[in-house]
Amino acid sequence: MNRIRKLAIVALACLALAGCKFVPTAEKQKQASANSAQASDKGFDAKVAELWDAKVMPYAQARAGLFMEVQTAIKADANAAGAKYGYKEKEGSAPWTLLARIEGKIVAANTQSRAATIDVDADGDGRADAHIQIGPVIRGTAIRDSLDFVNFNDFTNQIDFAQFGKAFNTHLNGKILGKLPRDGLPDKSAAVLGAFPLPPAGELPLVTPLAIEIKP
Repeated sequence: MNRIRKLAIVALACLALAGCKFVPTAEKQKQASANSAQASDKGFDAKVAELWDAKVMPYAQARAGLFMEVQTAIKADANAAGAKYGYKEKEGSAPWTLLARIEGKIVAANTQSRAATIDVDADGDGRADAHIQIGPVIRGTAIRDSLDFVNFNDFTNQIDFAQFGKAFNTHLNGKILGKLPRDGLPDKSAAVLGAFPLPPAGELPLVTPLAIEIKP
């Protein structure tokens, strides 16, 4: 009886497999590329370029606080700090994304990675207070997420919303980050207007600059 039961289970499994369609990895990659291309064809790069000087920079300059003041406000009440210096969608569980002006000495630089960063000491104690992304690979979508005039509900789907966020990073690289020096950065000074998601307790903010100047 056990043998008959085992044979029946095997037969059912074969029938289930016959109804499944296995998609090779290459085909999945092709589908993902097609989705990305379709999203990029919707003019997101041009839209970001149109918004940058007209809305993005004026909004960021008006909303940003001095970095150490923003940090103090976060420690006192993260939600109040977010409401004053940043933005987050009402729906969902995304953290606040805040805007701040950071000035200080560069105490370390990681330019070997394509996701390059500099560490900036903003309070003069010799230790890093923030990681600043200098690309060309930019992690996250902090610029998009800091803007109260960009709403997920204005997009057809999650793919379009993600591509719009990446378009800000692409514009940033072409307009600003691609022109930055890469050598001898430690001990120089940096002045940054940037956006960063509220970091987990004990971690330094990962800041995406909207404007950055490196000084001797």
